[in-house]
Amino acid sequence: MSLSEEQLAAAYCGKSVMITGGLGFIGSNLARRLVGYRSRVLLVDSLIPQYGGNLFNIHGIEDRVTVNIADVRDQYSMNYLVQHQDIMFNLAGTLSHVDSMEDPFTDLEINCRSQLAILESCRRHNRDVKIVFAGTRGQYGRAQYLPVDERHPMEPTDVNGINNMAGEWYHILYYRVYGIRATSLRLTNTYGPRHQMRHPRQGIINWFVRLAIEGETISLYGDGRQVRDANYVDDVVDAFLLAGVCEAADGELFNLGGEPASLADLVERIVHIAESGDRRFVPFPAEAQRIEVGDYVADARKIERVLGWRPRVSLDEGLARTIAYYREHRQHYWE
Repeated sequence: MSLSEEQLAAAYCGKSVMITGGLGFIGSNLARRLVGYRSRVLLVDSLIPQYGGNLFNIHGIEDRVTVNIADVRDQYSMNYLVQHQDIMFNLAGTLSHVDSMEDPFTDLEINCRSQLAILESCRRHNRDVKIVFAGTRGQYGRAQYLPVDERHPMEPTDVNGINNMAGEWYHILYYRVYGIRATSLRLTNTYGPRHQMRHPRQGIINWFVRLAIEGETISLYGDGRQVRDANYVDDVVDAFLLAGVCEAADGELFNLGGEPASLADLVERIVHIAESGDRRFVPFPAEAQRIEVGDYVADARKIERVLGWRPRVSLDEGLARTIAYYREHRQHYWE
């Protein structure tokens, strides 16, 4: 199954859509597409420093969205906000592997307890809502085979992966037991405009872009041969939009996957496109080595077969767009 842009626009026109983490990276890019589809968009974000929420992300569409500054851990707020929503894109969560090991209880609160709070609010106040949850490749841990399909064992190497796995399965459980339509997209490395650029703990590709723009030397752990696949944010938005309106996605889990490259090759491309920066190889820090997953490439054939999704933006094109965006708007993203 595949929907054209015109069909997606028709499906979302007039719909009430709530996005948790709506002022963040993927959430704000989703909001821009939905505004173009004439959806009624509610953005819920805590704006906790370091988590990525940024009011500049909705620059130009401020008057066409509703923003509610709330924490998804607040049950009373969620009870009210979920009411009358047709679709929810549930993107609120923490992403840092290292932070989850240093502060596991905060990770637990946001990636587990808050997910239950959201689902309980839906169970009690809006069972008709459709929810699309943002899972992560970190749920799989070290790959036992490549490419990694949805049947691959989930053996996370850090607290964040465990909590995201639990958050995902709460959604599937509530679908199976209470009939709340839910699906999960297991994201790989997503990059592009409107990502936070203050630190590297929520995605290394955009951090590499910042260092290259500044003409800095990018440090790669080990020999840089670790392979990752990556998706440009517009392609990820496409996947969420398809999952949000396709009944075939209900109760399902899908990998997203993109163009694979070694980290050394990725940095070489960034430096080449930016025409600035350099790279060097350094030993793994002990705390990073312990949770390193090695090579990861996703098998995304299931989502292509069921929803007709496949990435459209090449790695080089996506990097070029990303570099151009931050060169123009860096004052809104740098510290």
